[in-house]
Amino acid sequence: MQLEDLRKEYDKLQIKYGAKELDSIYNGGCVKNPDICFVFMNPTGRNIASSKEWNGIKSPWIGTKNIWDLFYKLNLMDNNIYKKIKEIKSSEWTEEFAEQVYNDVKKHKYFITNLGKCTQIDARQLPNSVYIEYLNLLKQEIDIIKPKVIVLFGNQVSSIVLNKKIHVSQCRKQLFTDIINNNEYKFYSVYYPVGNGRFNIDKSIEDIKWIIENEIKN
Repeated sequence: MQLEDLRKEYDKLQIKYGAKELDSIYNGGCVKNPDICFVFMNPTGRNIASSKEWNGIKSPWIGTKNIWDLFYKLNLMDNNIYKKIKEIKSSEWTEEFAEQVYNDVKKHKYFITNLGKCTQIDARQLPNSVYIEYLNLLKQEIDIIKPKVIVLFGNQVSSIVLNKKIHVSQCRKQLFTDIINNNEYKFYSVYYPVGNGRFNIDKSIEDIKWIIENEIKN
């Protein structure tokens, strides 16, 4: 199975749970044994790739600025790419530039995805029941790319993926494991670094740097 094989299911769930005028946002980056798979919540209409007129890659965070601060401060993004992201307006992202950004993500050996692929108009909170419908698809995604470690952002995503009540503040730098299709994967729960969680970005950076040092470099 390939990642592209999952898109039909994502698109069905977009019709069911997402904004009808927007497309699903899938994933992007290194798809063969990435060092890290980063799992966020769900996309919003701020991602310009969700427009039905967009013919380029439908990957997370296209046309946004703040999340790329995280990756840059983790030394997971080249300076020239980051500088352009910060300089241009959302509407100035082209399909070609989105490809450049995700080629840089691929070069730095990480993968970006969301638990829920259903794009909403705004950043409204989705109920657990919606995310649960995506859980098996996310596990298939993980088992296709086979990352060294998975970083789950926020309490809600972490609790659903790990199938236990998670409070990030109580389990920083704590390893969780799960078996998917007879393969064991490593998970860490990290503070959500954007939106209402923006004030926690330094804690997110601290924990992910620790994960890189202890799980990737060693």
